[in-house]
Amino acid sequence: MEKLFSLLKEYEPEMISIRRFLHENPEISYHEVKTPAYIAEYHAKLGHEVRTGVGGRGVVATLRGGKPGKTVALRADFDALAIQEENDIPYKSKVDGAMHACGHDGHTSTLLVLAKALNKIQDDIPGNIVFIHQFAEEIAPGGAISMIEDGCLDGVDVIFGTHIWATFPIGTIQLKSGPIMAAADQFNITIQGKGGHGSEPHLTKDAVMIGSQFVTSAQQIVSRRVNPLHPAVVSVGNFEALNPFNVIADTAKLIGTVRTFDEDARDLIETELENVISSSCQLMDATYEYVYKRGYPAVVNHAEETAFIAETAEKIDEVTEVVECAPLMGGEDFAYYLQHVKGAFFFTGAMDPQWDVVYPHHHPRFNIDERSLLIAAKTLGSAALSYLEKESDKKEESVTR
Repeated sequence: MEKLFSLLKEYEPEMISIRRFLHENPEISYHEVKTPAYIAEYHAKLGHEVRTGVGGRGVVATLRGGKPGKTVALRADFDALAIQEENDIPYKSKVDGAMHACGHDGHTSTLLVLAKALNKIQDDIPGNIVFIHQFAEEIAPGGAISMIEDGCLDGVDVIFGTHIWATFPIGTIQLKSGPIMAAADQFNITIQGKGGHGSEPHLTKDAVMIGSQFVTSAQQIVSRRVNPLHPAVVSVGNFEALNPFNVIADTAKLIGTVRTFDEDARDLIETELENVISSSCQLMDATYEYVYKRGYPAVVNHAEETAFIAETAEKIDEVTEVVECAPLMGGEDFAYYLQHVKGAFFFTGAMDPQWDVVYPHHHPRFNIDERSLLIAAKTLGSAALSYLEKESDKKEESVTR
């Protein structure tokens, strides 16, 4: 472990350099070409077994330790967002309309350099480490599910992953057992009324008014139909009914999101949303189309592996605090990995306390404190090594008995 940490500190400038290179050259979800090629070439130069095109655009590299043992998977995503960057920094995005506004550039550089450091102590590792570089985390159905179907978890005993989090202070590791990130769903509604002149509302079926009633009534689903012990969110993000000022809308389109942790609450909200739009349209004798798209399920950490990450992180000098966080309503397709093997997902704080303004993820001025990269690498690396050593010790004890 001491050797690993020493190597990671030595390679920290390379980690930052790779992150900045990726930041300058973002590729959005399902359009990643150069990024996976770069990742594959990096691992190939280290001598790792490399699979490309996994599940579509994913890359899986395997480091086989010098001693037999279990297999640990470490995952990092590498897609960017369709956002125009507004930061004034030397490594600003060179791609118009694309930006690493969520930290996936940091995830990738962390895993690559961690792989390089682990490669240097390969002969001493009792087991194998699989590096899962995932495409398209930002847009459902996401890359995780197809990569799993293509065998990225074959032979894997446990998986760990982290998200560099710009609104949590640098030096903190935040995690919790059980649900930590929400299921993320989308609904689309089209209301078909009857348009007309603004001076003759009695001759119309006002799609804007029907949509407005829906937006208001939909908020009562969570407050009056969902168990208050089960957190849930219903938000309408888009309401479109473009017309001149004196025309009553014939059609209105609404798009929104639902966030839940509990599957029963998820089912209930899907049904109740249609009940609300149905009754709203019935009042005005209008019709509607309703489509509910299920996105990622909730990220549910396994208890033993979560405790293991917490215990491991506490031994890292740069980690000032390990915090049990509240669940976040954001979604993550790391959820699929945890449905297949045991593991844990945690947050690595990346907020500089001296920043005057902290911009959230998916903001055009999002950025991270790059000291978080070393912390993330040390936490993931020590978790992988500690797990393999622990399992190796168990095997030796069993043989001795």
